[in-house]
Amino acid sequence: MSTENSPMKKQTKTDLVKRIPGVVKNYGIYLALLCILVFFSAVTGGKFQRPNNILNVIRQVSMMGIASVGMAFVLLLGGIDLSIGSTITLVNIVAAWFMVKAGIHPVPACLTALVMAAAVGFFNGWVIANIKMPPLIVTLSTMTILEGLAFIICGGVPIFGFSKDFAVIGQGYLGPVPIPVIIMAVILAAGAFILNQTYFGRYFYAVGGNEEAAALSGISVKRVKYLVYTLSGFFAGLAGIVMLSRTMSGQALAGKGFEFDVLTAVVLGGVSVNGGYGKISNVVAGILILGVLSNGMVLMNITQYVQMVIKGSVLLLAVGFDCYQKQRKGV
Repeated sequence: MSTENSPMKKQTKTDLVKRIPGVVKNYGIYLALLCILVFFSAVTGGKFQRPNNILNVIRQVSMMGIASVGMAFVLLLGGIDLSIGSTITLVNIVAAWFMVKAGIHPVPACLTALVMAAAVGFFNGWVIANIKMPPLIVTLSTMTILEGLAFIICGGVPIFGFSKDFAVIGQGYLGPVPIPVIIMAVILAAGAFILNQTYFGRYFYAVGGNEEAAALSGISVKRVKYLVYTLSGFFAGLAGIVMLSRTMSGQALAGKGFEFDVLTAVVLGGVSVNGGYGKISNVVAGILILGVLSNGMVLMNITQYVQMVIKGSVLLLAVGFDCYQKQRKGV
């Protein structure tokens, strides 16, 4: 007897069809990354897939990857942190000033700058949690303040003249792997651990999903916001230290616009702008997509302004898709 049209076979086909949306939802970001890799490999005449170029892409996105963990935490709460780029700039200038102008050893200079970055994040969280100001306005104000402070400290003049040992953080290698990539991997792993294995991570999702319900269940929403924004500031500061070590020059515009790339990568990685949903593993794919996209467009000699249009369109599509998903779920 033929089994081609048997109920069991029809049921199997139906189950496979039903699983397709779930597969696309869970692994679509990786399929998109694969498609972009294939596309640039085909159109750049073999330049893109060279090992040195691939390693360069990963090294270039390392600072974005470090800062993206903090932005992911903030978005999970339903907030936003536009001060990330300015925090990177201020850390660049402060750490450079300590090392070059004040003659302080790089270790205490960098640690002091990181504490300052965490303090900036805590300030954002405190204002948002206690004064109830919108995160967009608070972090936009902080962004402007930090940019002004950076210019005041350095007078708009780059600060350079570091010891060669300091360059190890941003330019060194551990075997064949660049140290910035190792730092990024450690931070991403720590971010995933916090979200998946700690009660703090569960609190992030709970507050982002429904703040009132989280408060009624006994979660200290204020403390969660303090923690999340402090971590965002700290990770931005760490990205600033890596950037300073890589360029070996404290620039007053070092982090200008950096928050846009970080936000794009995180939203592209599936972290909802409405809060309550997202995971670090997909953020990694979002970071790589943005890095590959930037590198591929440079290899294709696409102008900076066209790149801006494309990146802006990517962010718009990513947010639009997130909103569409929310509407379908009736949220």
